[in-house]
Amino acid sequence: MHESVQAEVMMSFLVSEELSFRIPVELGYETSDPYAVRLTFHLPGDAPVTWAFGRELLIDGLGMACGEGDVRIEPVDPETLGEVLIRLQVGSDQALFRTGAAPLVAFLDRTDRLVPLGQEAALADFDTHLDEALDRILAEEQSAG
Repeated sequence: MHESVQAEVMMSFLVSEELSFRIPVELGYETSDPYAVRLTFHLPGDAPVTWAFGRELLIDGLGMACGEGDVRIEPVDPETLGEVLIRLQVGSDQALFRTGAAPLVAFLDRTDRLVPLGQEAALADFDTHLDEALDRILAEEQSAG
């Protein structure tokens, strides 16, 4: 049986130095994908946008700048556990969000009670996921060709 942890936090979407607005963001974690967390951003006037990335990246980003790809997370002040910046980037487009660390810590604590950090491999069924992905790819190629 797959279990999950859900939470909602308010984040500031930093459009520019002068303009920001608060948006609801759903945090999600599922035992069916034990290495990842999902953040679903509800931007005004747009369909929700979901980003999935490593749970460990979110944990590490609470205390120090981390991330080398499309997702970068860092504390506003590394000396305190106050606020966190989350930068999401696709090509040259990027979005910057600011939120309190406390709700992220509470969410991560709940994920850790469900699947302790370092115990993810016991739940990850990579062979099944790989087989499903390969079947999907082969089916798409056969229907396209």
